[in-house]
Amino acid sequence: MVKGIVKQTLKIGIIGAGRIGKLHAENLVLLEKVELKAISDIYVDNVIDWANKLGINKTTKDYKEIIEDPEIDAVYICSPTNTHAQMIKEAAEAKKHIFCEKPISFSAEETFEALKVVEQHGVKLQVGFNRRFDHNFKKVHDTVINGLIGDPHIVKITSRDPEPPPAEYIKASGGLFMDMAIHDFDMARYVTGSEVEEVYVQGASLVDPVFKQYGDVDTAIITLKFENGAIGVIDNSRKAVYGYDQRVEVFGSKGSVAIQNDHPTTVEISTVQGVFKDKPKYFFLERYKDAYVVESKEFIQSLLQDSPLVCTGNDGYQAELIAKAAKESLQQGKPVKIEH
Repeated sequence: MVKGIVKQTLKIGIIGAGRIGKLHAENLVLLEKVELKAISDIYVDNVIDWANKLGINKTTKDYKEIIEDPEIDAVYICSPTNTHAQMIKEAAEAKKHIFCEKPISFSAEETFEALKVVEQHGVKLQVGFNRRFDHNFKKVHDTVINGLIGDPHIVKITSRDPEPPPAEYIKASGGLFMDMAIHDFDMARYVTGSEVEEVYVQGASLVDPVFKQYGDVDTAIITLKFENGAIGVIDNSRKAVYGYDQRVEVFGSKGSVAIQNDHPTTVEISTVQGVFKDKPKYFFLERYKDAYVVESKEFIQSLLQDSPLVCTGNDGYQAELIAKAAKESLQQGKPVKIEH
C-alpha cells in the first residue's frame, strides 16, 4: 500500500459541486493541514463565485484536470453515481487517494472491478457512509463491539425521510435500496460487526405513485439474517410527516443499546392539553452536520498517518451486495442469500 503522505499540507480536489460536493468543500476549507486546491463541475459557471468566496484557486469543467494535477494528493468524488467507478479507476491509476460518496456504483460487479484497481495501485478509498461518524451511532457500535450487551440477537433500524425526492431524482437514484436503505445496510453491518447472509423484503408504493412509475417503492420492511446468528429488521419510508426519523436498537444476551432521534432542543412543555416537544431535526444535512465534518477529519488523518480507514471500499461493496439482494427479494417475493 502507498504509505501516509508526509507533508505539511494535504492538497485536495473535489469532483462535483452539487449539494454534497459543496458541503464537503465548506467543511474541508475549515480543516487544518488541508488545502482545497480545485473543484470541477460540468456547470462550472454556476459555482465560480461560490468557490472564490471559499478561497478555492481553481474551478474547471473537466474533472480530468484534477486527477492529472501532480500536486493534488486526494480527490473527493461527489458526482452522479453512474460516474463514480470510472473516476475511481482513473484516480487510483494517477496515485490519488479517494473519498467517494455512496454508492460506489449501481452494479456490484462494476464496484468490484473498481476496487481491484484501487488495490492494484495501493491507494486508500473511503466511502461516504457518514452515519458511522455520528457520535450516537458510534456509541452503539462501540457498546456492541466491546461486549457490553453480550451477543447481538435482534437489530432494529428505522430510517424515514421527511419528504420524497423529486421525480427526476427518483428516476436516476437506483431505487430505495441502493439510494436510501444502503445507509441502513451499512449501519447493520457496522453496529453488529457481522456480515448479512440473507435478505427478505416486503415493499409498496404508498407515498406517491411516481415511485411505482419508475419501478421503485417508497415503503419497505427488510428482514436480515446475520452470519453471527442475529436477526434484524429495517423499516424505511420516503415520507415521515413529523421529520427525519433515525433510530437504532441492538438487543443482546446481556442487555440492549438504543438511540433515539435528535431534536433541535430537549425542551418539554407540559400543560393540561398535553406534553409537547420539538419534532426531530428536519433532514440529513441538519441531523448529520457534525458527522460530515468528522468523516473528513478522519479521512485526512488516515492519509497523513497511514492509519486504517473507518469506512473502506469493501464496506461500500458489501452494502451494495445487500441492496442488490433486497431488490431481488422484492422482485421474487422470497428470501435471497448473499455470497460475499
